[in-house]
Amino acid sequence: MRWIKSLFVIAGIYDVVLGLGMLVASSQIAHLASIALPDPGYVEFPALLVALFGIMFLHVAGNPAARRVLIPYGMGVKASYSGVVFWHQLTGSVAALWIPLAWADFAFLVLFFFAWRALAPKA
Repeated sequence: MRWIKSLFVIAGIYDVVLGLGMLVASSQIAHLASIALPDPGYVEFPALLVALFGIMFLHVAGNPAARRVLIPYGMGVKASYSGVVFWHQLTGSVAALWIPLAWADFAFLVLFFFAWRALAPKA
């Protein structure tokens, strides 16, 4: 079960850093990536949600078996982000900046699923 704790610590740190990084440096990141950002509120709110999910992942890491019920919510957010980015990549309307993050979220989604299954109560 150590791998599950490690997985959620890594996911938690990743999302907290990503969310807070987008919160405080979204305009600089957009400039470096040559993309236009919408109204700041459309970036700040999702950035805070990403950081909040990161905190939840750290909470799961503290006791994965007891907090197994939270894992599908994490899978949902990872599926949502990667699915949206991959769909827009297929239609040719997504900035390259978002694609590696979508692959990372897809990898977390798969690993979260295996963690969720491994933590299932034994019959």
